[in-house]
Amino acid sequence: MQHRLCLAAICLLSATIALRGAAEISSASPPAVQATTSKAAAPTAQSGYVGSDTCLTCHTGQGDSLKGTPHAQAKNPRSPAATHGCESCHGPGQAHVDDDAKGHIRKFGQMAPGEISGTCLECHNRGDHAGWEGSMHDRRDLSCTTCHSVHSPKSFERQLVKTTQTELCATCHRLQVAKTERAVAHMPVREGKMTCSSCHNPHGSISNVKALKVGSSVNETCYSCHAEMRGPMLWEHAPVRENCTTCHDPHGSSNDRMLAVRLPMLCQRCHIATKHPSSIYDNNAITVNKSNRMFGRSCMNCHQNIHGSNHPSGQFFMR
Repeated sequence: MQHRLCLAAICLLSATIALRGAAEISSASPPAVQATTSKAAAPTAQSGYVGSDTCLTCHTGQGDSLKGTPHAQAKNPRSPAATHGCESCHGPGQAHVDDDAKGHIRKFGQMAPGEISGTCLECHNRGDHAGWEGSMHDRRDLSCTTCHSVHSPKSFERQLVKTTQTELCATCHRLQVAKTERAVAHMPVREGKMTCSSCHNPHGSISNVKALKVGSSVNETCYSCHAEMRGPMLWEHAPVRENCTTCHDPHGSSNDRMLAVRLPMLCQRCHIATKHPSSIYDNNAITVNKSNRMFGRSCMNCHQNIHGSNHPSGQFFMR
């Protein structure tokens, strides 16, 4: 009995010693944890980021220009304000602060177009921007800052460098924009209901021609609004099926219905010496012969269903 009591006392003493040792180790652990934390925090401190507050001590105007823009929305995890602020785009600023020459920073006005776009594509790489690399504008050494300005935009939307989208596109595409001011043009463009980007994606299209936004052909883009021309038709008109721009100029024209050439010359670009007439209409048809086929809707006086027909008249597209 005494032997058992001795064994129990020894076990109790051993347990007490073990608990005291564990307590001493736990009390000594915080310095070790702090040391580990400081070692882990050291690379972050040495990474070169100084924070936007440091940037704004010199660049106050640039900071004010960001207010109210998507780049300043700290609640959006994809915005610069939610990460490194100014340094998200311009790079770590510690070396820039320490340098008397104020180098060691991304200065977009001195960067190559590819480098500028590469910086923007770090965030803007989805949706409409996914097709930028290799696009028509990219191949011509344009950059994001050619059309957009983060710190000094002129427009209320999309931070454009011009007041309106049409004015911006006109800096390069003068002919196309001038056509929209002709006698017959897309009426919604003049009314402000449509812009160039209603049909085109300036950032590039992966599967379409002419940087068009919808479908994989010109016709599909046109049908997105002009669905009544889609068909199906029993009797299809070949140029209509191939490309709407064979007959129409989508940017505008001086001819009725935005036709590329006035009637009947438009029809006679293909229909020469077939059926009637046996000769091409020219100026004499107006001045000498006074043909009624030169006036009004010309060929379409009779061939009204020119976009296609389900009429028993068949391939002649009569009304």
